[in-house]
Amino acid sequence: MHPPFSAIFLTTLIGAGQGLFLMLFGTELWFGPAALGASMHQFLAIGSAVALAFSFGGLVASFFHLGQPQRAWRGVAMWRTSWLAREGLALPTFMAAVFAYGLAHGLGLAQTRAIGAVAALLCLTLYVCTGMIYVCIRFLQEWASPLTLVNYLLLGCASGATLATLLAAVGSSEMVPAYARIAGLLTVLALLTRSASLARNAALKPKSNLQSAIGIKHPRIAQKAQGFMGGSFNTREFFHGRSRAALRSVKWAFLLLAFPMPLACLVLGVTGASTALLASAFALQYLGLLAERWFFFAQANHPQNLYYQTIS
Repeated sequence: MHPPFSAIFLTTLIGAGQGLFLMLFGTELWFGPAALGASMHQFLAIGSAVALAFSFGGLVASFFHLGQPQRAWRGVAMWRTSWLAREGLALPTFMAAVFAYGLAHGLGLAQTRAIGAVAALLCLTLYVCTGMIYVCIRFLQEWASPLTLVNYLLLGCASGATLATLLAAVGSSEMVPAYARIAGLLTVLALLTRSASLARNAALKPKSNLQSAIGIKHPRIAQKAQGFMGGSFNTREFFHGRSRAALRSVKWAFLLLAFPMPLACLVLGVTGASTALLASAFALQYLGLLAERWFFFAQANHPQNLYYQTIS
């Protein structure tokens, strides 16, 4: 498939924002409302604003994926049957809940746990909606797996936890070591599940052949031309146009950038009390997730490529 950069930035930005919010709400649950001081209320309010900013960035990126942005409202009309429409409803609703959560902490209100619980439920709902957009496409074997949903959840939570570690270091919070440990654990878990999906996809055997792809049962089919002089929607949108060597390079790049390099920066940043290294951990991991998401789209092989990519 052709990797759309709007969807790449959408999923990585909102994933990090969701993961950051879950870390913030988990912090409140851990301490309890009575133990939260003014500085912690301020930290949770600022963190919520950052999570909201990341989510808003993803929302803006999503508009570049629309052919007719002025008709974006129609994207939620099929919410009963479409996971994409459900995501379109879940994202702004989650953002509104995060805004309310951050405002409640900024004002020192007592209802923060109740608001946070609603926002956390919406956050998990958004993860499910985003992942199921791809899991439900059965003819794309690389996506049609529970590992796709698990990876969306763990990768988003890992990047959000790394971002929370950075914010805690900037705000001189005592939560830096705890956040770093959680970020490291989530990164390791994400590496394991993403590696499992790579191994699964490498062992896949195509269910389609040229005969089934075009609906002709003749045993010998030879393509002579595409029927037009240049490219088409089919050749642009359903194939990435890169070589196998380029795909391998991107795969190893994201495996290094998203997992071991951030882990090393987290360890060195915490032991050396270096905010710069913690910032590098998040920056490297986010770059790795951009590459991972590009590879996620590019690896999916649409059955129509059996025909259109023979001669193009």
